[in-house]
Amino acid sequence: MRSVFTALYFILVFLQSSAGIVTGVVSDSSGRPIPFAGISVKGQRISTGANQNGVYTLQLDPGNYTIICRHVGYARQERNITVTAGEQRLNFILLPQEVVMEEIVVKAGGEDPAYAIIRKAIRKREEHLRDLRTYQCEVYSKGVMNLRDFPSSFMGSKVDFEDGDTSKKKMIYLSESVSRLSVGGVDKRKTEVISTRVSGQKDGFGFAGSSFYSFYENNIRISNALNPRGFISPVSDQALQYYRYKWEGMFLEDGKWINQIKVTPKRTYEPCFSGHIQIVENEWAIHSLQLKLLKENQMAFADTLVIEQLCQPMGSDLWLMQSQVLYPAVLFMGFDAYGSFVNVYRNFQLNPKFPKGFWDQTVLKYEQGSNQKERRYWDSIRPVLLADAEREDYFRKDSLEQLRKNPDYLDSIDRKRNKIRITELLLTGKTFSRQKERASFTIPSMIQAIGFNPAEGWLADLPMAYSKSYTDRKRISIRPHLRYGFSSKRWFGWGSIRYTTGHKYRTVVGLSGGSRVFQFNQDNPIEPLQNTVSSLFYKNNFMKTYAAEYLRITLNKNLPKGIGLLLSGSYENRSPMENKTDFNWNPLRKRPYFPNYPTELGSQNFNRHQAAIVSAEIRFQPGARYIELPDRIINIGSKWPLFTAGYVQGIQNLLGSDVDYRKWKLEIKDDLNFKLAGRLFYQFQGGGFLSASRVEWQDLNHFPGNRLLRASDYMTTFQLPLYYRFSNRDRLYGLLFAEYHLNGFLTNKIPLIKKLNWHLVGGAGSLWRSGQFNYWEWHLGLDNIFRTFRVDLVRGYYGGNSEKMEIRIGSRINITNSDD
Repeated sequence: MRSVFTALYFILVFLQSSAGIVTGVVSDSSGRPIPFAGISVKGQRISTGANQNGVYTLQLDPGNYTIICRHVGYARQERNITVTAGEQRLNFILLPQEVVMEEIVVKAGGEDPAYAIIRKAIRKREEHLRDLRTYQCEVYSKGVMNLRDFPSSFMGSKVDFEDGDTSKKKMIYLSESVSRLSVGGVDKRKTEVISTRVSGQKDGFGFAGSSFYSFYENNIRISNALNPRGFISPVSDQALQYYRYKWEGMFLEDGKWINQIKVTPKRTYEPCFSGHIQIVENEWAIHSLQLKLLKENQMAFADTLVIEQLCQPMGSDLWLMQSQVLYPAVLFMGFDAYGSFVNVYRNFQLNPKFPKGFWDQTVLKYEQGSNQKERRYWDSIRPVLLADAEREDYFRKDSLEQLRKNPDYLDSIDRKRNKIRITELLLTGKTFSRQKERASFTIPSMIQAIGFNPAEGWLADLPMAYSKSYTDRKRISIRPHLRYGFSSKRWFGWGSIRYTTGHKYRTVVGLSGGSRVFQFNQDNPIEPLQNTVSSLFYKNNFMKTYAAEYLRITLNKNLPKGIGLLLSGSYENRSPMENKTDFNWNPLRKRPYFPNYPTELGSQNFNRHQAAIVSAEIRFQPGARYIELPDRIINIGSKWPLFTAGYVQGIQNLLGSDVDYRKWKLEIKDDLNFKLAGRLFYQFQGGGFLSASRVEWQDLNHFPGNRLLRASDYMTTFQLPLYYRFSNRDRLYGLLFAEYHLNGFLTNKIPLIKKLNWHLVGGAGSLWRSGQFNYWEWHLGLDNIFRTFRVDLVRGYYGGNSEKMEIRIGSRINITNSDD
């Protein structure tokens, strides 16, 4: 048997050594390299691509071949070659695509011929889309991002990439992968990553964007970060309403006439492309395209994005993707970045037979060991050669990664990172790292640690956090918390321990306890910093609090099929807290502070009591899709709503507990993407008390309001009422929040606002109690103001009568304490 394996080995070595290698450079007539040209073998399903320097390589068995070189905007070129063992040179010089216009006569004042071609392409759109619904192919992907410039400091901290390179121009990201892309019809798409590599991250999982953007779709969804509305395809059903077309001529390629059409948006600030698209005569299929998106096309993050696609014929009327290249460019707060993301598609199988059970809930799977391939493997399978700068980046960052495992180097980096800066002390807090131990310790900033309320006076609130990772899937987090009120002269101390584990699905076990200050609504509707400002300047202490010695244990577990489970048990010894000071900074406010309890619920504070409570919550999202890594599975949601059912019980007499009740809750949450018309978010909640023998204020159904200028979450909070106005022990209630984000729809037609890229947003919330309408409110405003703020006008109605209209200002910036 050993001799058989030896013979097979030498046969493989002989076959590999007898193969020929064809290599060369693709350039234009002036000698400049043409990046990412498509190279294929005529009559065979063998293809590769040139790199950004125009260099390509092909490995072929000895024989006679016709090599085809193509690139968008250039004339296709064919070269015959006889391949022998060893390496042979075959360069291509591509000339700009020349078009002829004799075939179509354009009459003065008549419609441009491009419109007739586009109409035929639109009529064939769905047919071509169906042709692309069942296939399997191999995809090589490579992503590169470079910096042209960056600021020396950002938000008060020095910008340091810790790579020893002080130049402004540098490669900040490089990854490549080989994947198998399978498409089996509508909503059946799966990517299996065979190998992946990230520069400087030996265990990283890199760019695996194997799918291409099909311009046969009406709406091209590139990324929510770019534009959640998507972009209108030049051959969509509604394209003629959005685009102007100009026929620039046609050219002959392999016996087929190809129409070259220039596309231009009819109006600025529409989510439309500009550039060129090539359509095959009579087949009306996309041959290739080069399209661009600019800031004025309602891109929210990138400044420009160029998409190049090159298709290849696969039989009658069937054109499949040969390559796709994205060229993003971003200029943001001094960071000037650009890059390229190239996909090369090869080895197509049409109408493959997929094994039973292949189409499961996993849409992206990284195979075991996919990120552990050696360099020799990559050199043997890579269809697009690395550029010199990329080889250098791999070498330098892989060496740096090895250096980062050196304890002395890690200590030096920690010393550098752990230096305290004034902005960290004042605003953001500071995290001290110990990379050797995979541990970190965080302390709060002054704005987080100093607060005020009349029940405690000025207070020192010191949340701290210690975190240690044992593996990528095992981690422990310890959060001690100290608090002292200078008027109440009272210390509080509590803490929590959270352990995260789980090989595939995450499991989190938590334990917390101590002496702590709670809000009556433990969802914490009021942030401490906001309440400090409201108390000192307006003498409004909206944060009603009580003290409790408590113990709580939780289990949060993710399960297959989109199911999640949360179990909790707690015990609290609750005692009231009264106001201890009348201090404030507003001399016009002569009245005293309101009491430190919800006056909406009673005329005096609650009596001390104990509460033992257990709760269970199950989450379920049908059709959940997953990204599967070798050591974990990530739920990325589905097109179906998220359903949550909860049950809470207060157990009387357990450890002296006084409370006695049972209540339930059912919640449905989802968002509906209307693409060009925006996005609708909604959340419905129903529930009530099954029994209510003894229910304390803390255990009521709470539906928080908001009396601050800053907006609360519009999907969980009413913006106008007092915070506990609607807290109740009803047997049945219904709650509905909905918000419609137009994401640039309509505002892209208003002269000033469209340039600022501000977005309309509107919504409503309503509450029914015991089958009767109780309260509703609506809001209308502008979002994405300087990418950070939104301003809304809000109006509320009690029992159908209008009561208030106020302004609310929202912000994505959040500086507050968070604790378990």
